[in-house]
Amino acid sequence: PEETVTSSFASFIQAVRPEHLSKTVRQRSKRMILDSIGVGLVGSTTHVFDIALQYCRELYSSVAVSSVYGKPGVKLSPTLAAFTNGVATHSMDFDDTWHPATHPSGAVLPALLAASQMLPPSTKPNGVDFLLAFNVGLEVQGRLMHFSTEAHNIPKRFHPPSVVGTMGSAAATAKLLSLSTTQCAHALGIAASLAGAPMANAATQAKPLHIGNATRLGFEAALLAARGMEANPLILDDIPGCSGFSAFYSVYQPKPLSTSSDHHEFLLEKQDIAFKRFPAHLGMHWVVDAALSVRNLFINYAGSFAPSLIRNIVLKIPMSKYINRPFPTSEHQARHSFQFNACTALLDGEVCLSSFTESSIHRQELRELLDKVVVEHPEDNVANFDKMYGEVALLLHSGDVLTGKCDTFYGHWRKPLSKESLLKKFRSNASHVFPEEKIETIITLVDNLESLSDSSQL
Repeated sequence: PEETVTSSFASFIQAVRPEHLSKTVRQRSKRMILDSIGVGLVGSTTHVFDIALQYCRELYSSVAVSSVYGKPGVKLSPTLAAFTNGVATHSMDFDDTWHPATHPSGAVLPALLAASQMLPPSTKPNGVDFLLAFNVGLEVQGRLMHFSTEAHNIPKRFHPPSVVGTMGSAAATAKLLSLSTTQCAHALGIAASLAGAPMANAATQAKPLHIGNATRLGFEAALLAARGMEANPLILDDIPGCSGFSAFYSVYQPKPLSTSSDHHEFLLEKQDIAFKRFPAHLGMHWVVDAALSVRNLFINYAGSFAPSLIRNIVLKIPMSKYINRPFPTSEHQARHSFQFNACTALLDGEVCLSSFTESSIHRQELRELLDKVVVEHPEDNVANFDKMYGEVALLLHSGDVLTGKCDTFYGHWRKPLSKESLLKKFRSNASHVFPEEKIETIITLVDNLESLSDSSQL
């Protein structure tokens, strides 16, 4: 039969082999795995994680074989462990971000960790199998995001990981479970019916559920396909008059995904990932670096940071409604506020975990700075993580103007975190849960993932 877009994706999932992973892809994806685990561990200390965990422990009863981030001794059924760990990963908006915009690791890694523990000892995947399945999940997400030009910009309708993340989780799990090509196609079709969450729930406690559901429901889609459930075999194709995956985009132009027997160039080879230095929406990292830059200028100018000398703070940022929040009142709103993050950086000289506590958010001195903020949206500053910039200008009562601008923050794919910075972030996050020796064990396991005989050890 004629090859379709959907069948090409299914064939890729089934046929891709470890030798297709280049040294660059292996190294970049292991950085992502380590960072995502650390983010999940610190995320397990949050209130929204506690709600999700309590929900799973009280409302469901099943075979508990899969571990939960930050809770030694606690196990849940595999799909609920994937859900809970997905919530932990996104509970602080601290997880990695790709371009086109999505959070790829959090939607895939928890499913693979849970599935590895679910499988019987005789069929446990090794570290290479695990790494390959993880990259399959990333690749499917990236390819689907490239099917629409609107996906390149900061989203307005659907939260991307709730859409492509669910598909990536299904693909990764299907690969780990060694499903047939036909079953892989059905897994994608089933996952499409379980995908999607609106952007209106950004900056609320519901947003972390988008990642939790993506990793869980994609996992379940693969399990259902393995048990014989069928779905539309053309789910990724553009069929006039009958929306499949195209329902999530206003413009949709799918392309086949092909793999030769000896080579496949993964998108991760060409497009690195962005790692966050502090727990907030990615767009905040531009204005924070710009704010820190102008803060240094101000200290050189005045001898210290003196807010009384400032008449106005002008932010030049892209037009994006859900991250333009003048006076946030909760931690989740603060993580999605250009104004809050810029003013926090100006006031404290940093943005960190403690910046989003109740006491920090409601400080009088911070409120006084927020009152001085004026927002501008220059036409050349587009809502696109590959093209946007952040600019912070201080208009002083003296008439002087000091300006800081950031085109590429440290941690962006154009300016990646060093190994030392990534390890520092991981150790800091994991230390909220684990002692030093266990932290170092995890680092060693991820670094030597290819030599791991049983990936459930991770």
